[in-house]
Amino acid sequence: MLTYLFRRTVLAILVSVTVLTFAFALTRLSGDLAISIAGPQATQLDIEIIRKAYGLDRPVIQQFFDWVVRAAQGDFGQSYFFRESVASLIGDRMPITLTLGLVGLAIALVVGLPLGVLAAMHENTVTDRAIGLVALIGQAMPSFWLGLIMMLVFGLKLAWLPISGTGGWEYYVMPGIVLSFSAIPALTRLTRAGMIDALASDYIRTARAKGLSRASIVLKHAARNAAMPVVSIAAVQFGFMLGGSVVIETVFALHGVGYLAWESISKNDFPTVQAVVLLLAVIYVLLTLVADLANAALDPRLRAQ
Repeated sequence: MLTYLFRRTVLAILVSVTVLTFAFALTRLSGDLAISIAGPQATQLDIEIIRKAYGLDRPVIQQFFDWVVRAAQGDFGQSYFFRESVASLIGDRMPITLTLGLVGLAIALVVGLPLGVLAAMHENTVTDRAIGLVALIGQAMPSFWLGLIMMLVFGLKLAWLPISGTGGWEYYVMPGIVLSFSAIPALTRLTRAGMIDALASDYIRTARAKGLSRASIVLKHAARNAAMPVVSIAAVQFGFMLGGSVVIETVFALHGVGYLAWESISKNDFPTVQAVVLLLAVIYVLLTLVADLANAALDPRLRAQ
């Protein structure tokens, strides 16, 4: 188990370092940062002053290593647009994004897992095909379009829920539902496939021969083995949701990290963009690592690798 943990941890660190490098490089490849910060009306003297003030006149390699050292200490610099610490900005807004992601994941699990189990128990029937069709529609539906439709129906026409803004639990209902639609198809299909394999296995036939009830066979025996791939995909989907929150938070004007990323990109606030990209990527890597460890705890064969 320790060897497995060590290998996965080293891999997670390497991925994080790679993302950190790309986050820095992509902002530099987008053009001269000093010109972007100064704006179209700035003179050459203004640009040179800004370049020196923000340390952009130093070699790129030196800028990179300085940023890495500061980022490792939790210092992501100052926001060009908001004029405050990037770490403080992210810290203030991260609870909103995490809440939205957890709401979306909870809805996806509550809907996707039962649908997957139901489809497996009625394999190759009308029920199975109908669930597959629903999953396909959910996968193909653009999140921003669904968000706008829900705002028109439940926000304007029925006035059941607030359309936008940040507040109590009711502000997370529509964004959470929209966010969950990206994960429900994957969870449904994976649960269905895992349950079909589990229900066809020898130990399930033995359980049936012993006269165990159908509910006991499905929930107690088959679900445990089918849960292993679901654990991984749930963690991965949560990471996707945090990254996809940029679109959802922008549509619903939820002032989380995703909305902060959109504001920063539109205002050329590169320190904030770098920090948000790095943070979301590290969270995604950590979630994948946790999922691997959870699978190892569920499956002894993985611990022996």
